[in-house]
Amino acid sequence: MESVEVGLRPVHDSDLPVFFRQMNDPESVRMAAFTGGDPADRAAFDARWKRIRASADVVARTVLADGDVVGSAAVYGEPGEREVTYWIDRAYWGRGIATRALMALLAAVPERPLYARAAADNTASRRVLAKCGFRVTAHARGFAEARGEKIDEVVLLLES
Repeated sequence: MESVEVGLRPVHDSDLPVFFRQMNDPESVRMAAFTGGDPADRAAFDARWKRIRASADVVARTVLADGDVVGSAAVYGEPGEREVTYWIDRAYWGRGIATRALMALLAAVPERPLYARAAADNTASRRVLAKCGFRVTAHARGFAEARGEKIDEVVLLLES
C-alpha cells in the first residue's frame, strides 16, 4: 500500500463544494445507508453544515490526504451519548485513510465513551471502527434513507 499523509484541519468554506460532490456519489450514499434526505438538495446540505459549524457541541474536521480534501470526520451529540461519523471520497477507499483520520479525531477528542453506527453490511466501515477500538454492543433495525427501506445496523462503543 502506498504511503499517504493523512491529516485533519478545521472545515473551510472551500471544503463544502467538495463534501457536497462526495456525498452525492451513489455508491458511497448506498454504502453509508443512513444519510439525510435528498443528497442533491444543496440548500439542505448548506443549512446542515451551517448548523454543524456553528455548534459548540460538534467537533468537525476536514480529512486531508497528501494535502487534498478527501472527506470529513466529526464527533457530535450529547455528553455520554456522543457519536463519531466520517465520510471518505470513494476514490480514496481501501488506502487506510479512514482509519488514520478516525484515529486522529479520537486523539483530538479524548472524551469517552463514544459511539458509532454502521449499516450491518458495511464491512469496510465496521473494520475501520474495529481498528480504532470500537466494539459492537447492539444490533438494531432502522430506516436507511439512502436505500429506501429498513436495514440492519450495528451500534459500536469506544470506552477508553
